[in-house]
Amino acid sequence: MSWRDVSKLELHLHLEGAAPPSFIRGLSREKSIDISRIFTEKGGYAFHGFTHFLQVYEAATSVLTTPRDYGRLTAAALEQAAENGVVYIETFLSPDFCGGGDLHAWRDYLAEIEDAAAEAEKSHGIIHRGIITCIRHFGPDAAKPIALCAAETAGDFIRGFGMGGDETVGRQGDYAWAFDCAREAGLHLTTHAGECGGPESIREALRDLQVERIGHGVAAHADHALIDILAEREITLEVCPGSNVALGLFPSFATHPLAKLREAGVKVTISTDDPPFFHTSMTREYEELARAYRWGEEDFAELNRNALAASFCDDGTRARVQKILEAT
Repeated sequence: MSWRDVSKLELHLHLEGAAPPSFIRGLSREKSIDISRIFTEKGGYAFHGFTHFLQVYEAATSVLTTPRDYGRLTAAALEQAAENGVVYIETFLSPDFCGGGDLHAWRDYLAEIEDAAAEAEKSHGIIHRGIITCIRHFGPDAAKPIALCAAETAGDFIRGFGMGGDETVGRQGDYAWAFDCAREAGLHLTTHAGECGGPESIREALRDLQVERIGHGVAAHADHALIDILAEREITLEVCPGSNVALGLFPSFATHPLAKLREAGVKVTISTDDPPFFHTSMTREYEELARAYRWGEEDFAELNRNALAASFCDDGTRARVQKILEAT
């Protein structure tokens, strides 16, 4: 069988991080912005280690300067996801990159993103919802206007609020104001934790931000008590194995703790994070995990059920996605 043809749900994808290198190179030429340093000779993204990855990511994002750029990016990212069997996807959207945190500007960017999402649903059958994220290494004060952007545009499309960026900067609780603001607006909550940070970063996220999901969360594998907490509270992890391997957190898919976490009763899901940066796709994730753990269709069906239950969409959308899964 071809894993490409299997219907999939994805909960952890950074929109800018899904930009194909060719798309970013094309925009840079259109705008006469020289970012050639961020590409390899073969045309891929060039970086070494997590900190440098963030720098390359932000350099690539620097050519996305207009709402129309984000509409084009959304169309490209969703087409690519749909080609890999994704039928429902949640992407992280940052007003920091879309108008500098200004609410009026953010609305213009969001309109283009939503239009592209609606067109992709018609053309490719993929359902897209957005999670607004603040950037941790920009600091707690910078997170406040981003939370306000989220609160003011919460609705059918914007369903959640979260935080990405460098986990070594500050503590989860430093951003509590922003998460409280988003919670009061009725948004669902997630945050990156336990990727480059240790198990304590996950504990902080649960205690200080009261999130429903954890982005990555793989550091939990070293803390048996934390594993029990995640399982008992049914906290879903947005796991990105290919990203973790590419960044050197684990040497291979076979040594990745995903299977261990799942066997311990933790709700796990599969995502790609920033696929062109890490030379992955949802198809490759399935292929590598099937090879590493000898997983079959029912194993991945369970992960999709986890993702659907933990998705931030409304009940009507969840029912639509359920029908799609049942029909395939």
